[in-house]
Order: sequence, then C-alpha cells, then structure tokens
Amino acid sequence: MTTLQTEQHGAKAHSDGDWENRVPVQTRSDRLKSANIADFADVTGREVNWKYTPVAELAELLSGELADGASALEISEAEGVEVTSVPMDSELVGRGGLPEDRAAANAWGQAGTAQRILLTSEERQTVTVKRTALTSTPTAAHTIIEAAAQANALVILENTGDANLTETVEIVVGEGANLTVVSLQEWNEGAVHLASHNAVVARDGNLQHIVVSLGGKIVRVNPSIHLDGQGANGEAYGAYFADAGQHLEHQVYIDHNAPHTRSRVAYKGALQGEAAHAVWIGDVLIRRVATGTDSYEENRNLTLTEGTRADSIPNLEIETGDIEGAGHASTTGRFDEEHIFYLQSRGISEDEARKLVVRGFLFEVIQRIGNEQIEERLQAAIEAELQQSVLA
Repeated sequence: MTTLQTEQHGAKAHSDGDWENRVPVQTRSDRLKSANIADFADVTGREVNWKYTPVAELAELLSGELADGASALEISEAEGVEVTSVPMDSELVGRGGLPEDRAAANAWGQAGTAQRILLTSEERQTVTVKRTALTSTPTAAHTIIEAAAQANALVILENTGDANLTETVEIVVGEGANLTVVSLQEWNEGAVHLASHNAVVARDGNLQHIVVSLGGKIVRVNPSIHLDGQGANGEAYGAYFADAGQHLEHQVYIDHNAPHTRSRVAYKGALQGEAAHAVWIGDVLIRRVATGTDSYEENRNLTLTEGTRADSIPNLEIETGDIEGAGHASTTGRFDEEHIFYLQSRGISEDEARKLVVRGFLFEVIQRIGNEQIEERLQAAIEAELQQSVLA
C-alpha cells in the first residue's frame, strides 16, 4: 500500500537536532544585539561577520579579561564641550546601539565607565581625543560622543602607540546638529584594535564619519549609522593603506529608518606587500518606512604589488519601492595605464606617476576631514609609505 506524502520535503527536523535554531541570519538587521557576552557564541571564524578576520590572534579580546582603558584618553578643551565619566548602567549608555558581536560585548561588560563628550556649541568647535598611553595589555574602552540639538563640531579620535584594544564608540546626533567624527588609526606596528562605532542621527541631523587606518597589525573599525529621524543625513568615508602582513578591516552599516533620509559611503584603500589584506563590507538597509531615501555606497581598492588581497562586499536591502535612488559599486585592481601614460607624457617618470595617482586616490577622502594640520600629517604618512614602495 502506498501512502501519499502530504508534508513539504525537508520540513521535518534533521536527525542532528535543533534544526529550527540552525537557520542562518539572512539580513544585516536581524543580527543579535546584546550587551551580555554570554548571549554570543564563541567565535570560530566561520561566522559571516568574522570569516575574513584573523580571529585566532584575537582570543584575549573576544573572551578574556580586560583592563579599563578610560584613563588613556586625553580630551582637548573647547567652548561648549563637557566631559564626564558615567557608569555603564547609566541611561546615557546604549543610545547609539547595543553590541552586535562578541568583541564589542566583551568590551561593554568590562569597560567600567564610559567617557561622555557632550557638544552644545552652535559655533563650529574642534575637539581632539588622543589615546597614546595603552600597552599590549588587553583593554576595554567605551566613549560617548553626543552633539546636542543644533550643535556643530568636529571630533578627532587620534590613536597612536601600542594597543590591544576592543572598544565601543557611541555617537548621538541631535535634531539639526552637524557633527563630523574622524577616527585615525596610526598605531605602532604590532597593535591590535577592534572598534564598533554605533551612531544614531535624529531629525535633520547630519553625521560625517571618517576613518583613516594606516598603522597597526590588526585593525577592525565597524561603523553602524542609524538614520532614525526624518531628513537625517549620514556619510561614511574611509581611507586605508595596508602593508605586508597587515590586516585592515571595515564593516559599514547604514540603516535608513525614517522618510527622506540620505546616505553616502565611500571607502578607498591601497595595498602593498606580501599578505597585505584589506576587508570592506558595506551593508545598506532601506526600511519600509524610509520612503524618499537617497543612498549610494562604494569601495575602491588599488593593489600596488603582488601578494596582496582585498575583499570587497557591498550589500543593499530595500523594503520599499518608493525611494529616490540607491546603488553600490566595488572595484579592485591595478593602476589605470591611461593615467600613467598621460603623466609620463608630461615628463613625469613612471614611478613618480604611480605615486601621484595613489596620493590623489587617497587624498579625495582625507581632504574631507576639514582640519589642515591633520590632513597634512596624514599626507606625510602616506608619502612615507610610498617612499618605501616599489610599485608594480
């Protein structure tokens, strides 16, 4: 006797058990968010957000005990700037968003206190936050940068010296505020730095987030910008230069969660030397409520020598058809020979022509910082990198 099968093939649990809980997270917005490290499984390197990262070298930051790195910050004074230490259980903590990976949750749980920088001046102010006193001791940190309604400021995070650091930077942009946050990674050669930058932008607020990663052995800076108010604008720019054996990673998330929001993402990188590795993952989510959205993201990589690797993955999720525009682009390759030929025809040597192209390529991002002294310093650092290069 033949019995008809009425259930859908594959609908039953497999014999390996726990079938219902093994469905992978399909979208960026569905990832677990928690300040409790126990909610995150051990990192194996097979996870979608860790599979390009050398996790074997990060065990202490992912699961170990961490020192409190709050005292390592030096914050400059400016009009309308208030700096305070707040406990991690304060209502002021967590407004930018909760951790989305184990390293961030580990930092959250062991940071001890959060350093809050409140900006209230409507006249453009520049604040520098320097971190130079860290060591190879595994360390946690938590910083809150908050621009009150209508405030206008440039905040520069300068990271230099040694480090073995996992941290969260919360960025809160009030209604009509205009905030630029620049994160500079100029660490020493052996430094390790994992950072989650969680930002929320209110109605008509504007956030320009800029990352420049040049130094360090392993650097992973992941900005998440949530445009939660109508008319909010979020711009994420990045420049990086990876040398032999260096791992520079940036995972960018833009969440359009209100009508008529706008975003622009542009990261540019150069790579040289054996095993130089750059990772860029860009996720843009346009939610159902985000009608009238205007969004675009891109990543460009220049491979200057043999032996480098650049992973570039743009992703776009759109839940409404009523948008102004959305798109993404990604390129990885060598020099444009037409540009090189043009410069050579003007009497410039081939080697110098290639270096000029790299300078211009990265300076397009650096010049957005809006601080001449910092821009000149970064240009000098890139120039020093190029002087050691033998460009193919």
